[in-house]
Amino acid sequence: MSKRIKEDCYTKTIKTIQKYNLIESGDKIVVGVSGGPDSMCLLDILIKVCQNSPSPLAIVVAHVNHMIRDEANEEEEFVKKFCEKNDIEFYAKRIDVKKIANTNKIGTEEAGRNERYAFFEEILKKTNANKIAIAHNKNDKAETIIMNILRGTGINGLKGIEVKRDKYIRPLIECERNEIEDYCKKQNLNPRIDKSNFDNVYTRNKIRNIVIPYIKKEFNSNIVDTMDRLSTLVAEEEEYIEKQVKKAYTYILLDEKENEIALDLKQFNLQEKVIKSRIILYTITRLFGSSKGIERVHIEDILKLCSNNIGNKYLTPNKNLKVFVKNHKIYISRV
Repeated sequence: MSKRIKEDCYTKTIKTIQKYNLIESGDKIVVGVSGGPDSMCLLDILIKVCQNSPSPLAIVVAHVNHMIRDEANEEEEFVKKFCEKNDIEFYAKRIDVKKIANTNKIGTEEAGRNERYAFFEEILKKTNANKIAIAHNKNDKAETIIMNILRGTGINGLKGIEVKRDKYIRPLIECERNEIEDYCKKQNLNPRIDKSNFDNVYTRNKIRNIVIPYIKKEFNSNIVDTMDRLSTLVAEEEEYIEKQVKKAYTYILLDEKENEIALDLKQFNLQEKVIKSRIILYTITRLFGSSKGIERVHIEDILKLCSNNIGNKYLTPNKNLKVFVKNHKIYISRV
């Protein structure tokens, strides 16, 4: 039996790009770069992709300075100089993440993420780019799945981090962190190391530094690959379920307007519970662009409302959404 040759990070990333058609001719990509190993690896590989591409490709870099650590300004300067050296457009923004977190009464992790993605979207529009590349890797995906399990996720949360979602692409998602670090060493990238990654105050850091090493030692040394396989299986089954949901939605749809969707109550109630729940989420997403803020308890209340068809009734799961049952129809509308 021939011994399987282990692929390096560059080869894996190129295969991922080809496998999922992440980059196409004419793309202009905003690359989120912090200066750490993951993002520097991603940036260096994308530079090579652009150089070797027979068709026009372009990248621009977006860097967010969270103003939390003493090293933040040095990291910003590091990324800026790297971009200057490689003749890449560079955009940076300094954001007081702690202040934003306190004002909005959310954690610094969430505040930082929100600000980063908002800035990436801003640069996307400013530069007429069409994609945003994020440096998530296979370890990040495993950590996300475990975090979602601990929070009580549904099936969708077991997908972890998707390789492609709308305009967002994640070319490093099939590379492990140690492979990325090896690439950085071989290419002399000298990435900056965020010391806060070793601070176990944050949930993700606890999972990265405590939970996964413990699982590796005591239960499964290949837990990262195991979680990756789980993610793939779930994604395949989710794709099938979504097809069934769209088919059922089309069948029971009576009217679809910008601010209101009407469904056939009788045909809705004939569906399996899992399909009914998904139809509600799908309908809300069609109205609002997402189903964020709709929790399991809201879905259960809407299902009860639809099953007890007595008189005219309605629910307002939140200030923007109204669900109304009347004349054998379900009306889901913006308030």
